[in-house]
Amino acid sequence: MPNEHTIAHCPCESQSSYADCCLRYHQGAIAPTPEALMRSRFTAFFLKLPDYLRASWHVSSRPATLDLNDSPDWASLRILDSKETGDTGQVHFQAIYRMESGWGYLQENSEFVREDGRWYYLKGQPEEGILKPGRNEPCPCGSGRKFKACCL
Repeated sequence: MPNEHTIAHCPCESQSSYADCCLRYHQGAIAPTPEALMRSRFTAFFLKLPDYLRASWHVSSRPATLDLNDSPDWASLRILDSKETGDTGQVHFQAIYRMESGWGYLQENSEFVREDGRWYYLKGQPEEGILKPGRNEPCPCGSGRKFKACCL
């Protein structure tokens, strides 16, 4: 597990430090909402923490193994919508990643279920595509700078 003091801003885009945000869930705390679980799962993909990802996946849809060696370099996360009703929840998000040839995204409507007080990722409807940011648009890496002054 990464040293919490070396990650200033949590990869989930919460504007908090990793130590004050997703680290607690990676160490076993229960995520209070589907959105909090989704953010912690994105951060786990970002940091390549397959054990946490499998543990937060519902047993009915959990893969037997999870190899993140060929996973893209995840850059930023945008939560587009989040809701919960009783013991079910949905999170619509867009995750940006870097490829050798440029930028891509994964957008998904994820479903979550709560069992014994703990939220689990159940399934999603993913859609992938290529991003073609303009020079004056915000950089997809999430730095807040213009693309031309950052990752162009």
